[in-house]
Amino acid sequence: MTLRAILTDIEGTTSSIDFVKNVLFPYAAAELGNLVRQHRSREDVGRALDEVAHQAGLPREDEEGLIQQLLQWMAEDSKITPLKTLQGMVWEAGYHRGDYRAHLYEDAATRLRQWHRDGLELYVYSSGSVQAQRLFFGHSQAGDLTPLFGGWFDTTIGPKRRADSYRAIVQALGRSADELLFLSDCIEELDAAREAGLLTCWLQRPADLPDPAPRTDHPRARDFHQVDDLVARLRGGRPPHPSGAQ
Repeated sequence: MTLRAILTDIEGTTSSIDFVKNVLFPYAAAELGNLVRQHRSREDVGRALDEVAHQAGLPREDEEGLIQQLLQWMAEDSKITPLKTLQGMVWEAGYHRGDYRAHLYEDAATRLRQWHRDGLELYVYSSGSVQAQRLFFGHSQAGDLTPLFGGWFDTTIGPKRRADSYRAIVQALGRSADELLFLSDCIEELDAAREAGLLTCWLQRPADLPDPAPRTDHPRARDFHQVDDLVARLRGGRPPHPSGAQ
């Protein structure tokens, strides 16, 4: 077994949960209704609204009802694909207007660049849409990091807490599961990835760590510098630093 690729989550892993919670979500909640009302004739918006109506059991012509359903799903932090699609459209406008830039931990930016230089393949798997992922890394505080990544996965491939989703990613990448390391702050996601045969590492960001912290036997790291020690070990390189991933 030799590590060939890294699959990373975003929220709580490369970026602070506070950025998503206190910047992106309120922005989407404020602008989502305007997007639907002003761009209802756009084909991509229309397709997403068709899915909302189908999943919510609402009449497609009940535009205000669909908006309220979307806002309710947002309040519940539901991982529903058409919601994520429409959020991505709202965030795209915000990024392009310069209303904000995506928060990215310095250690994540540094190590992602280094792993790319070292020849590791990098991929993203997030509950946010692929569009939102590209916007995030394309408009980050560390600059445009999209060239580092070889692929993007969202909930269209499956829920993040189901092993079959990770099996589908492995198949899409054409690699053995044990060549792929998944980074996340969510134990249930890591459990699903490990069930599918992937290597795992739990990011314990101090600012984002739940209290009390859950118990798990996944390797753990406080930041991407510590993940790098695990990466080196998995690639057969230098021995891990004493403060590295455990």
